[in-house]
Amino acid sequence: MAKKRKKHHEEEEMGESWLLPYADILTLLLALFIVLFASSTVDAKKLEQMSQVFNQVFDGGTGLLEQPSPIDVPIQPNNTNKDSESSAYIEDQQALAEIQNSVDEYIAVNVLEKQFATKLTEEGLLVTIRDSILFETGESQVNPEYINLAEDISDLLVFDPPRNVVITGHTDNIPISGSKYSSNWELSVMRSVNFLKILVDKNTIDPLYFSAKGYGEFKPVASNDTVEGRAKNRRVEVLIQPLVLEDGTLNEQPE
Repeated sequence: MAKKRKKHHEEEEMGESWLLPYADILTLLLALFIVLFASSTVDAKKLEQMSQVFNQVFDGGTGLLEQPSPIDVPIQPNNTNKDSESSAYIEDQQALAEIQNSVDEYIAVNVLEKQFATKLTEEGLLVTIRDSILFETGESQVNPEYINLAEDISDLLVFDPPRNVVITGHTDNIPISGSKYSSNWELSVMRSVNFLKILVDKNTIDPLYFSAKGYGEFKPVASNDTVEGRAKNRRVEVLIQPLVLEDGTLNEQPE
């Protein structure tokens, strides 16, 4: 009976002896994994923390599994710039709305609702003028009776700070006949240029911020299949551009 008890005692001792090397192997595997992870992220702060942990483990200090996990403090995003950019954009849109009110007031006082229209777009404040009030058919010179009208518009385009303004000519798709211009494209360009000349000659605006172009028949706003649609397509547009874009960046200004 004594011999059997001795054998049982030896089995108990062997059953406990394997725990220590097994724990050491797990510790080394975890250490290897953490080293590989830290090396892949190349984070100096994390590497320093891991080094301190390893020193404690291999110097007989607190076990690795008992170490608190390194916690990265989340960096709070700085929203100050975004708020400022959004505020600048909103303020500029409000300024464009005030300009639109001034133009609409001029239109109402002079009973020009059928010839003029205003609209706030993503590109800026768009003022549309029907060509029938400015030009004769196939002509690019502004009718003398409406030169005063163009000069009044020049006064409405004085801004502080100055804004970029683009004058654009458009036509319908009816081919030109009996005109000195070879195409609607050429006619639309010359109409915008001649209209801009009157604005500049008033000497109230800075020509540096103004430009002219023409699209001919290629940007219609209505169908060219009807008389009414073609009348809408024959137009001059004045685009007053924003100072601040929607993403908060400043619109490019001439130097």
